[in-house]
Amino acid sequence: MDPYAWSWNPEALVLVPLLAAAYLLAVRRYPAPPWRIACFLGAMALLLAVTVTPLETLALRYLLTMHLLQNVVLAEWAPLLAVLGLPPALAAALARPRAVHALTHPAVALPLWLASYMLWHLPWLYDAALRNPHTLLHLEHALYFATGVALWWSVVQDAPHRLGAGVRAGVVFAAFVLGSPIGLVIALVPEAIYDFYVQAPERLWGLSALEDQQLAGVFMSVEQATVFFAVFAFWFLRFLDEQDRAEGVDPPRAAA
Repeated sequence: MDPYAWSWNPEALVLVPLLAAAYLLAVRRYPAPPWRIACFLGAMALLLAVTVTPLETLALRYLLTMHLLQNVVLAEWAPLLAVLGLPPALAAALARPRAVHALTHPAVALPLWLASYMLWHLPWLYDAALRNPHTLLHLEHALYFATGVALWWSVVQDAPHRLGAGVRAGVVFAAFVLGSPIGLVIALVPEAIYDFYVQAPERLWGLSALEDQQLAGVFMSVEQATVFFAVFAFWFLRFLDEQDRAEGVDPPRAAA
């Protein structure tokens, strides 16, 4: 099979446009500023990019690096953009059911996200999912996205939990500290641990199975450090500003 063939994943080609269409219909009732619409549609574009382009073929047959890129898009980038894309009124309406209220609470969402990330990266389960792409792998990807949405919801939306800036910063920091060891372990173990990629039909880009794994782990670690630190820094600075205002201290002004 051509390593750079397009996948034309039928599930993605049906579900992602349906999500985009449902969102565009919803924002007619719950208007959203252009930047929110761009965020949501950007999330949908990312989902398509990692499921129907040659990246999907590379991820599911040849390179662990591409698969981890696919995973971080599904579990972190796309969910964050999708939740950012929801206008507050729409988010509040979607959060009314008790199940959504419970699943988006950080005490529930963070452990679920971590458990999903950790379990699916266990070598035996990772290999099993790749060998069953129409069942286990779809379940893996669906859980990545769903738990990612739950994680980011209370970080970027007020409803239904309305957390303070300090708590939101703490949630993001905890997610990074508890989740980052996965990439570090993948990068540092001295042998290739995923048999599926050891047995890949062709070695691409001059990478051995171990080099591919090391590159994948480093990429995952750097990506998480960048994304989570950026979101953490945003909320931590908001928290400091809130503290200054509560104490009656004017925030510092830039020099003229």
